[in-house]
Amino acid sequence: MNATQTVFDTNPCTLGEGPTFDPENNKAWWFDILGRRLFEKNLDTATTTTHDLPIMGSALAAIDPERQLLVGEHGLYVRTISDGTLALHMPLEANNGTTRSNDCRVHPCGAFWIGTMSKQGEPAAGSIYHYFRGELRRLFSDITVSNAICFSADGATGYYSDTATGQIMRIDLDPATGLPTGTSQIFLDKQDQVAGSPDGAVVDADGLLWNARWGGGCVSAFDASGTCVETIGLPVSNVTCPAFIGGGKMIATSAISGLSEQQIAEQRLAGQTFLLDREFNTRYEPKVVL
Repeated sequence: MNATQTVFDTNPCTLGEGPTFDPENNKAWWFDILGRRLFEKNLDTATTTTHDLPIMGSALAAIDPERQLLVGEHGLYVRTISDGTLALHMPLEANNGTTRSNDCRVHPCGAFWIGTMSKQGEPAAGSIYHYFRGELRRLFSDITVSNAICFSADGATGYYSDTATGQIMRIDLDPATGLPTGTSQIFLDKQDQVAGSPDGAVVDADGLLWNARWGGGCVSAFDASGTCVETIGLPVSNVTCPAFIGGGKMIATSAISGLSEQQIAEQRLAGQTFLLDREFNTRYEPKVVL
């Protein structure tokens, strides 16, 4: 099925990441991590609001209609939507000034998986954490670039990646808690199927894993066997993360970071956020449970 690719938002992000959608207010949200900005787009009015942040933020989840849980470089923050106020909820690697948060996703039960990484890309400096009902625990360590965190609709399967390995891993989960019940297995290790390296991902209602490909200029769908069944090309190399929005559509963030001067000149839309305009079998992010 063909998708039309258009620009969803023209704000160029040094490192666009963490897109999500709140169906209760019909708004899409995403970050420029390195630019310390949060973007809010009202789909009813097609207007975008830019919120400057005092920290590097990378992801957020709805708590209720008035509040969000925002993941930043040193902690989890409760954000009041009306005025943007941030209140520290829980530290996250707060004693390590060399790391920041990166890819994150909410499990169907309301648990939040949160990935970290070195600000300078140092090997094995990051981790992936599980937050649920006030408790934060480390699931995986020695991660270089945390990415591709996503879950099946029934909550029984989780996926994640260390982009540096080129692999996406699969693990069985307890649907009631989002905690692992088994050991990680390689889900995708067939780089000949599609260009680039694994970045952010989301699973649709059919069980297809849609993965943004850093350096590959596309979002690709993989079935339960890890076989690529569809690729949607975009006019920029560094596609970072997809998210489903209203109307059965998908958006995808991108980055200027990592491009050479020549690539930046050639890719005039680099860093912008794109709309993949066709009917997807969408699933929206659940609310996080504090």
